[in-house]
Amino acid sequence: MRLTRAALAAALAFGVLVAPLTGEAQQAGSVPRLCFLTFYPGTAQSPSPRFEAFFQGLRDLGYVQGHTITIDYLVAEGQSERFPALAAECVRLKADIIVVSTTPAAQAAKNTTGTIPIVMVALGDPVGTGLVDSLARPGGNVTGMSQMTSALAAKRLELLKQVVPRISRVLVLSYLVDPIAPLQVKALKEAAPSLGVTLQIRDIRSADDLPAAFDAGAREHAEGLLTTAESIFRVQRVRVTELAARHRLPAVYPYSSFVTDGSGLMAYDSIESDLHRRAATYVDKILKGAKPSELAVQQPTKYELVISMKTAKALGLTIPSSLLLQADRVLE
Repeated sequence: MRLTRAALAAALAFGVLVAPLTGEAQQAGSVPRLCFLTFYPGTAQSPSPRFEAFFQGLRDLGYVQGHTITIDYLVAEGQSERFPALAAECVRLKADIIVVSTTPAAQAAKNTTGTIPIVMVALGDPVGTGLVDSLARPGGNVTGMSQMTSALAAKRLELLKQVVPRISRVLVLSYLVDPIAPLQVKALKEAAPSLGVTLQIRDIRSADDLPAAFDAGAREHAEGLLTTAESIFRVQRVRVTELAARHRLPAVYPYSSFVTDGSGLMAYDSIESDLHRRAATYVDKILKGAKPSELAVQQPTKYELVISMKTAKALGLTIPSSLLLQADRVLE
């Protein structure tokens, strides 16, 4: 069928009118881009098991990699100094949202962009490290989940004293490059006098520093061990627990994986899977138009005490029945 000149002109005019509308509709319905910054190896299709709850939370909310969202999984490979370059890469990729799993990543992202929303999956102390103004009103472009690690560090020292009442010297391994580490050390120092404990603080910059730190602890007659809650220790958990076993040091760790994946004695931690799952809801709200500055930072509501009876036996320790009753998991 041939169009008359008038009909053709009308069709062209209609096309001129609808083309921009179609383009706008496509843009409005474009697939959002999420940039995930972490220490832990993995890919968007196969992330670190630590973050499975977060990625499952996204899927439960309808965000499927390659279909309804694009995820760039960027890994610092244990080197926090790489985060500024990775954050810059997120900006270059025109990410709609940045998700961070550690405080150095969050600081790098915040220093790189003041406009792209940043979601914390479960960071140690966002107020103490200056990432947010307050938990209730974060301000700026950062929000998400907090683990409140400083308070938990003091609690672990109390637990260690309950397990070994006679203990007076405790070796503390800390990754002081991470801004949450000094805050935990401060909390430990404040708690130590009332518990009758002297702390031996050792700054760990890489896995190679671990043997020397344990040797120094032995020379100073350390009787127990704590680590502060930074990613470097979680990554090196098997090596840390092996060295603790070799030096026969009872320890309370910041992550349950020290006990379940290694030979750790005890761990006390917030339940990360719950925090990570809840972090996914922040991504959903922000991509639907919510402002990070108006989304309150949430704290843990669930904690877990894990005890290994096998390790206790190897160390010749008797776990008090009061602690066993408090434990969420007792591994035989």
